[in-house]
Amino acid sequence: MRLLVVGKLNGQLATAVKMAMATGAKVSHVETVAAATHALRAGQGADLLMVDYELDIAGLIAANAAERITVPVVACGVGADAQRAADAIRAGAKEFIPLPPDAELIAAVLAAVSDDDRPMVVRDASMQAVIGMADQIAPSDASILITGESGVGKEVVARYVHQKSRRAQRPFISVNCAAIPDNLLESELFGHEKGAFTGAIARRIGKFEEASGGTLLLDEISEMDGRLQAKLLRALQEREIDRVGGSKPVKVDIRVLATSNRDLAQAVKDGTFREDLLYRLNVVNLRLPPLRERPGDVLALAEFFVKKYSAANGQPVKPLSEEARRRLAGHRWPGNVRELENAIHRAVLLSPGPEIGDAAVRLPDGQPLTPADAGARAAQAASLAAETVSRAFVGQTVAAMEQQLIIDTLSHCFGNRTHAANLLGISIRTLRNKLKEYTEAGVAVPAHGAANAA
Repeated sequence: MRLLVVGKLNGQLATAVKMAMATGAKVSHVETVAAATHALRAGQGADLLMVDYELDIAGLIAANAAERITVPVVACGVGADAQRAADAIRAGAKEFIPLPPDAELIAAVLAAVSDDDRPMVVRDASMQAVIGMADQIAPSDASILITGESGVGKEVVARYVHQKSRRAQRPFISVNCAAIPDNLLESELFGHEKGAFTGAIARRIGKFEEASGGTLLLDEISEMDGRLQAKLLRALQEREIDRVGGSKPVKVDIRVLATSNRDLAQAVKDGTFREDLLYRLNVVNLRLPPLRERPGDVLALAEFFVKKYSAANGQPVKPLSEEARRRLAGHRWPGNVRELENAIHRAVLLSPGPEIGDAAVRLPDGQPLTPADAGARAAQAASLAAETVSRAFVGQTVAAMEQQLIIDTLSHCFGNRTHAANLLGISIRTLRNKLKEYTEAGVAVPAHGAANAA
């Protein structure tokens, strides 16, 4: 983890820095918030900022936001003044560390805020085969395309490849291509010069340069605009990039990994993805099977998440009851590992007894998991329901069917856009565009939390 410490290195803060370094963090230091933003803008990446609570934390976060720099902040201060600590949290800090520091507290806070604890938990043979291939190709500089449904752990595998590579001691930079508007993604990736466009108040180093020497992950690459695909292809071929508004190319030394939950070969046929870029990215394809196809991983992951969230919430680690284990193993997990993780997090918080019972393992809407011995009956009921629904759709247009499916899924998810997009297998951007169309057409769209009122 890369930690940027902001503030004067007095005795107590210097001690905190040493303790952070003891956890394996790579620590750098500046004295002012202006210097912090300048360092980040200039390409000195950081996974976490540790900021003296006497400084203008709100101003630092706002300045970073103006540059589209998102780095979590933890505040720290001598004396643990309650009012100043509360002010720092209200200003946007994720946590507060009192000084003089405690080594275990610093380690716990850094791990919790940076969310850097993402080990590879693999038991099932199908995933072991994927990891075996990852181990083979990790030492090379070959581009890798990691595919699979939403929530299967594509970024975790990308980090694993980086950690097993010759670039492991260099930066791992991830960019979600679906989360950044097209008009900003070019600057985010390639950087810009001062005055290149309105709001470009200073030179900004892009993710390609920030990742130089290390690994760049292009998450959800299928969502990238066609014009940017052409610029990306050139960057991969020539190993050089052009900043927006720049006058000369900049050499970069990176390995590029990409992920997609879509069929890119079909996207090429549809004309939405460049064939030559697909060939350039897909030197090796790691396809991650969905969780329902790797049953051996379910309980291993569940036990890992029990330990993780018990520690995060200051609770003792409780065993999963036999019935809870049966229900976990029997569920299909349409949201894959992400859904399982959230379910176990809820279970850790909801279990009152000495073990985590099946009543504590619930779906997002609060319903319990289907009993394992009811799986066959549920499958039969689902088949009958699907047949009934398909008959109801006869005679409707594809657009009307799509609209109904999106609205029904959103209602099922209590208006949660991200969860609905994952279930539908579309990007959050596509979902938002569809909902905007429906709203403009006068269609009622469920609001966040709307189902709770029903």
